[in-house]
Amino acid sequence: MITLGINAAFHDCSAALVRDGEVIAAAEEERFTGIKHGKRPLPFTTWQLPFHAIDYCLREAGATLADVDRHAYAFDPQLLADAAPATGAAPPGRSTGAATAVIPALQGLPETIELPLEPSRMRAAAADRSPWDPLFLSYVVNAPRQLASGAPHHLQERLRGVDPEHIRQRWRYVEHHLAHEASAFLAAPFADCAVLTMDGRGERATTSSGVFRDGRYRRLRQVDLPHSLGLLYEDVTAWLGFLHSSDEYKVMALASYGTPRYLDLFRDIVRVGTDGSYTVERPDLKALLGPPRRRGTAVEAEHCDVAASLQKVLESTALEIVRWLHGACGCRHLAMAGGVALNCVMNARLRDEGPFDAVWVQPAAGDAGTALGAALWVDWTEREREPQRKRWVMRHAYLGPAYGEDEIERLLRWAKLPYRRPRDLARAAAQLLAQDRIVGWYQGRMEFGPRALGARSILASPLSATMQQRLNELKDREDFRPVAPAVPESHAADWFRPRQTLRDASRACAARAREVFPAPFMLFVFDVDPERSARIPAVRHVDGTARVQTVARDSNPLYHDVLTAFGELTGVPVLVNTSFNTRGRPIVCTPRDALETFWTSPLDALAIGPFLVEKPAAEAAS
Repeated sequence: MITLGINAAFHDCSAALVRDGEVIAAAEEERFTGIKHGKRPLPFTTWQLPFHAIDYCLREAGATLADVDRHAYAFDPQLLADAAPATGAAPPGRSTGAATAVIPALQGLPETIELPLEPSRMRAAAADRSPWDPLFLSYVVNAPRQLASGAPHHLQERLRGVDPEHIRQRWRYVEHHLAHEASAFLAAPFADCAVLTMDGRGERATTSSGVFRDGRYRRLRQVDLPHSLGLLYEDVTAWLGFLHSSDEYKVMALASYGTPRYLDLFRDIVRVGTDGSYTVERPDLKALLGPPRRRGTAVEAEHCDVAASLQKVLESTALEIVRWLHGACGCRHLAMAGGVALNCVMNARLRDEGPFDAVWVQPAAGDAGTALGAALWVDWTEREREPQRKRWVMRHAYLGPAYGEDEIERLLRWAKLPYRRPRDLARAAAQLLAQDRIVGWYQGRMEFGPRALGARSILASPLSATMQQRLNELKDREDFRPVAPAVPESHAADWFRPRQTLRDASRACAARAREVFPAPFMLFVFDVDPERSARIPAVRHVDGTARVQTVARDSNPLYHDVLTAFGELTGVPVLVNTSFNTRGRPIVCTPRDALETFWTSPLDALAIGPFLVEKPAAEAAS
């Protein structure tokens, strides 16, 4: 059975394809169009389907749209028509994932919609309702017909000639949070696990907790709009002068520079229950904190303190939820998804202070991952299977397109660029890195999710404290933004450790015994070993931590080899790894994207496929 997963309702639109339990491909639309996040999360953009990502997934599977058995769309419009459930227990009928809606059975949706001529002038009737909702609903319901007939001309080879009714009969709406949940428990390396998802919003849910056991999922608790930790974090992101639904990771980085002197204020805003629930009173931040920071102006100590206070409340709230969840389900392992789960500082506290033996986070934890989760869920529930067991575990995120060396070499020749093919590319690149040169690293299949993990990366030496500044200048990033280290999995414990400042000594021993490594997806922070931190100053954040990626040779041999070669040359098997893009642009996808970014930035060299391209040394100014 071929199942095509689609995320299009909000931001980070994406597609994923599952064949008989195996994930064949997954990718975000932004990588193909060059538009960051694919689109802004606005009601009038909901009609846009991720046609480029869908075309790629079909191509990777050797299929056309007519071959797809199920279309799994990560949003259930019927939930917009249902009465809003109260915050607390999962609503009746939803606890086992019954939020998968077959189109012909949709009930309670209107035949017509009414939209004000100027929705932007209208005041919402309720905090969780928008005057744009009827248009949003219409676009979601019409998505099957849009898929059948709306593809761009240059993508119609795989997408044309399918009757809309054929698609409608095979279409499944999957609740947004169920798609997040499934992207965690059906991808995690656990047979049974507790599940936590937190984001801005779905149809109504903003946080959900449950348990996956014996092949079935049961939701235990959910929090509904208007209460949302994700939306609160978005509000503060905007107050700090950053772009909401985009720049929340900047707030996390900024928090390390502040002291939480607004902690009581945020504790009044977020009230945590004893049953896995919470409430949020979305505040008037201008009234509480004063005028918001204007983009481009200086970041002051007050801004850092606000970020630090918000971050602490997020962490403490999540800790209370997972402690309740552990008691409610008794599982040893926790799987997480949702945009808030990209907060690697929070994740580290849950790992180090929480009650679970191991925590696994979906690398595409944001909305992009709901395409994968929706496809996995529909495949899991509708495909005949005996016995009932997982056929796939997400051990790496290399699910995007790859380009062959012949195609890359043709492009290099067409562009009239000098290049060479080293006998040992990893050692040649390591030699450049050891000379403090910055290398674009473009190899194999592209990563799925927001992190560059050694396929579309920029690599650099961590030995100089100035490297962070050089990379932030290269990418036109704010000075406070840290850069992250990559290290062979076998060497990780020599350089990094669980956060010592968050536990007493006995707890530290227990945590050391737990499986804190591997960490292949760069979703947890660790303390840099104090005895070695002077060797790798570029990757040590102001609070002494680093967002570590461990690399196993069997998941990415060439990436592992360049780390090993750099270690042999310098005695330090650690490299800086940051995403291969510049400000405002998605991570590069095609060889042409890589070349354009290389030649329009201060990168020194590009390792692309088996080839190495180097810029001539800059001549001294006369």
